[in-house]
Amino acid sequence: MERSFFERAWDVVRQIPEGRVASYGQVARLMGAPRCARQVGYAMHGSPGVAGGVPCHRVVFADGSLTPGFAFGGPDEQRRMLEAEGVRFLPDGKVDMASCAWEV
Repeated sequence: MERSFFERAWDVVRQIPEGRVASYGQVARLMGAPRCARQVGYAMHGSPGVAGGVPCHRVVFADGSLTPGFAFGGPDEQRRMLEAEGVRFLPDGKVDMASCAWEV
């Protein structure tokens, strides 16, 4: 049976190492669906979360911005989770993508 788009996205995100982040677009490209970054966002929103083995807090926007609004309890919680893993942030509040991006 073929895995759903969401399951395939979660499979990629489970591979992001602690202390690293990936962009929505990067996850989409690694899935073989390079134009589906928005759908990856939907998959992260619908994920079982860290307790379910999907570290979706490690997925950020390409410019290092964090997820706004309701996800993870808000951007402050996502930042807290990432900082606890050693992810560095720039003075503007974005992830330091130069040093923390996941290199596949």
